[in-house]
Amino acid sequence: MARDSCATRVAVGAAMGGAVGGAVGAVYGTYEAARYKIPGAMKIRHIGQTTLGSVALFGLFLAAGSLIHCGKSY
Repeated sequence: MARDSCATRVAVGAAMGGAVGGAVGAVYGTYEAARYKIPGAMKIRHIGQTTLGSVALFGLFLAAGSLIHCGKSY
């Protein structure tokens, strides 16, 4: 792929969204697990599900935003 190709920009947008979503999801999942006093191993499962959901959502939206802005040059 070329350095400034549309596919590269979309992939970088998805990766950045995944990184941000992972951080936000881990923090929010940990907070929620502590707040609702989720027991034992279910706590790890809950944090993982929250993190993966946030990764998917943030990655999708940042990739879509990168795709929309792909044809524009500033």
